[in-house]
Amino acid sequence: MAKKFNNLVENMSPESKIRIARKKEELYEALALQELRQALQLTQRQIAGTLKLNQAAISKIEHQSDMYVSTLRRFLEAMGGELRIIAHFPQGDVAIKQFEGISTGKSVPAKA
Repeated sequence: MAKKFNNLVENMSPESKIRIARKKEELYEALALQELRQALQLTQRQIAGTLKLNQAAISKIEHQSDMYVSTLRRFLEAMGGELRIIAHFPQGDVAIKQFEGISTGKSVPAKA
């Protein structure tokens, strides 16, 4: 007979539980949009409804490897998140503020 997963977890050593928690955090830090949506237990239809798009458009967005920053921002906001762009250098990380003025669905005109 199969064992219940909860029983297996309860019987693990504290060290094993810590290792699993760390691995879970690592995996959660690097997810594709589709994986992130699924981890948040959201459907494509739910995101589509929030963004006023059809489900097929959400599928297309999830499979794109290149998109506008505004599209990514709107998609993440529909999932309850916030887009932050961080540049990583050997000297340290830098938050890029270039795109903070972009409101949902609109771009900010460049200054002359």
